[in-house]
Amino acid sequence: MEKRKDNLMRWVVGGHGFVRAYHSVLRNKGAAGVDGMQTEDLRRHLAFHWESIKTELLNGEYRPQLARGVKIPKPSGGVRQLGIPTVLDRMVQQSIHQVLSPIWEKEFSVFSYGFRPNRSAQDALQQAVEYINSGRQWVIDLDLKSFFDRVNHTKLMDLISRKVADKTLLRLIRRYLRSGIMEGGLVQARTEGTPQGGPLSPLLSNILLNELDSELEKRGHKFVRYADDCSIFLNSKRAAERVLASISRFLEKKLHLEVNQEKTKIVRPVNFTLLGHGFVPAYKKGERGKYQLNIARKSWERLKGKIKEITRKATPKTVQERIEALNQLMRGWVNYFKHATGYQKFKDLDAWIRCRLRYCIWKQWKRPKRRMRAFLQLGVEASWARRFAYSRKGGWAIACSPIMGTTVTEARLRQKGYIPFLEYYLNVKHGDKTRPKPK
Repeated sequence: MEKRKDNLMRWVVGGHGFVRAYHSVLRNKGAAGVDGMQTEDLRRHLAFHWESIKTELLNGEYRPQLARGVKIPKPSGGVRQLGIPTVLDRMVQQSIHQVLSPIWEKEFSVFSYGFRPNRSAQDALQQAVEYINSGRQWVIDLDLKSFFDRVNHTKLMDLISRKVADKTLLRLIRRYLRSGIMEGGLVQARTEGTPQGGPLSPLLSNILLNELDSELEKRGHKFVRYADDCSIFLNSKRAAERVLASISRFLEKKLHLEVNQEKTKIVRPVNFTLLGHGFVPAYKKGERGKYQLNIARKSWERLKGKIKEITRKATPKTVQERIEALNQLMRGWVNYFKHATGYQKFKDLDAWIRCRLRYCIWKQWKRPKRRMRAFLQLGVEASWARRFAYSRKGGWAIACSPIMGTTVTEARLRQKGYIPFLEYYLNVKHGDKTRPKPK
């Protein structure tokens, strides 16, 4: 058995490691905690208080502050409880993460992809496609009920103490686990769970769920796990039912976690979604029975909702500002979904976006005289300019009509920085070299 690591707190507060943690917090920015301190205030705070903070950490006297409670809506419905630590606590947590991560990284499964270096959601998706195309087309879509709120502290600390002998560090981690959440002036004590929002939470969740990974590997099952999303791929429905029953017992008895019976299901690839992606039959020659990634319906709906917010006509923004916001959204979204099919949908999406931008421009012209002057400036004949400027048709009908399409053209929108989703998607898809799979 590998010897447990001792004297780790000196590495947590060590100069180089803490400097890295400090710069990581600055880079990630983030909201203030309960004390109201912003990331830009951290340097000044440390200049005056670092020596006393360091002494408290080394002597085991440091006590984390309460996390600030924030609820955000889940894509699937309901809300997710976040606990935003103070900026100082985020830095301490980040430093602990940097010390502990290398210890566990070599123990984690190669099929665990969430919140790990040199691994991504795209790697998890490509592995899922490989499993499905190898014939494992019965999928257990496993959902853990309120996982981050139900992590058993005793079980988690037992797993950590198997590799960490430093009692001061163990005591500090337990204090972070038990630190309460303040929301609306009320304090909620914590006896279980790892509050999402801090740098340490993803590592702690991986440490606990590595027990699930080890159990699945020991049984010879093929799976993909990204944080608390776990999918198991089997050859038959009967095998899937048997595995689901036995793994549910393991999770409840060994890890004290509850399987969400309503959301956990056994599905075929066409009904399976993973990390915002769906799976559809591949239609290329010689690929009969194979599947490829596409963009899930709910992902499209969320994207269109964000585009509607950006291009809402009542929002006081210039066309330039709207296009910049659209381009920022596009880069992040397309880079995430670059391995999925979507040519026609992107083409239709671009036509819809251009109509929405033209609608915003039409509303900015406001009055008929201003609209007529704008049409004349854009080269429309006087009779046609008057006809459409004084039209009683609705703004959306005008925005989608040929008069706007042939005046506020795509070329003119491009002059303001507009880039179509389809163009960016094709550039990313064709320019992206397939990365080697992580070892």
